Amino acid sequence: MSKTNQKLSAVTRVTQALRYLDPKTGAIIPPIQSSATYARDENYDIRKPYWYKRDGNETTSHAEAIIADLEEATDTLLFSSGMSAATAVIDHLEENAHVVVPRAMYHGVLHQFQAYAKKNRLRVSYYEAGDLSDLSNSIQDDTLLVWVETPNNPDWAVTDISKAAEIAHAHGAKLLTDCTATPPCATRALNFGADISMHSATKYLNGHSDVTAGALSVRDTGGYWEDIALTRKLQGTVLQSFDAFLLIRGMRTLFLRVERSTENAIRISNYFNEHPLIEKVLYPGLAGHTGHEIQKQQTGGLYGGMMSMIVKGTEKTAIDVTRFCNVFYPATSLGGVESLIEHRATVSGPDFPVHPNLLRLSIGIEDPDDLINDLEQALERATSL
Repeated sequence: MSKTNQKLSAVTRVTQALRYLDPKTGAIIPPIQSSATYARDENYDIRKPYWYKRDGNETTSHAEAIIADLEEATDTLLFSSGMSAATAVIDHLEENAHVVVPRAMYHGVLHQFQAYAKKNRLRVSYYEAGDLSDLSNSIQDDTLLVWVETPNNPDWAVTDISKAAEIAHAHGAKLLTDCTATPPCATRALNFGADISMHSATKYLNGHSDVTAGALSVRDTGGYWEDIALTRKLQGTVLQSFDAFLLIRGMRTLFLRVERSTENAIRISNYFNEHPLIEKVLYPGLAGHTGHEIQKQQTGGLYGGMMSMIVKGTEKTAIDVTRFCNVFYPATSLGGVESLIEHRATVSGPDFPVHPNLLRLSIGIEDPDDLINDLEQALERATSL
């Protein structure tokens, strides 16, 4: 192939926002289309695919095109939050539909499933994340959707997406994967057989803690996809143009940010892996992690910056570690340039299956020595009380 005709890499395409260039001004930054109202043409036809802002806008469509390109998807829809993306999928399911979900997963989505089951809107079966045998045993003849979160929040159990897809498809069910912790610069779930790839774009895709957004990507755009798009329209949860602009800006540095977060996380996890004040480090990038080889295959070694640590001592000891950190922010989110730490049981609630001493860490792009030293001094203070 001639070098002049060679396709640009995903790194280059995302960094340049799909080689955006305004033909009139030469501007290389996509504009913000802020209008909520669109006039029809002289024949009273709609000029674009949207006639009101609930349908979308050019800025959001551009962000969707970047993610679709990154996911190698046919189509992508952006929502006002990760939860609104998840809700659109759940809402499109017919009444009394059967779904299979992990026992432990992002607590917001788990609570949504539990609420729908309590109202007899859905039938929900649960499986241990990463356990394909348990997943298979949880599927019924009429299962419509299998939900996989990998790596699984907050213990970072890894599920083999290809094998999960085989199991789901053998029963006529669709597979949705939430790979928020390893964005599509690392994991392209559709390539492993997923039907729907979901991301909280608030996290790594944006990466600057100033946007809430959710993304759904697919290859098969059949009737169910039209139903999901209609749900977004009727609920008014399309991502708005200014947030889409910030998301495009954030994605330009996606590869660099995830690479640096991974480097930092590998170093920190190895440092604390046999630390005398730490009972266990949970991180798929560790060679001893049970899902390490699968995650290596699914990410190409770009494991991301999400990990957890189980602190020795009492639950109060673990909470005190978060209180005494001076570099890590004691905050709930993930995937930003800054490092965060949280006591997960406090956030998830008393009914969530999580170790009381588990601390969830989102490793950012700071100097890793500063992060290690901060955790060291916080652990020493917390365990000396």
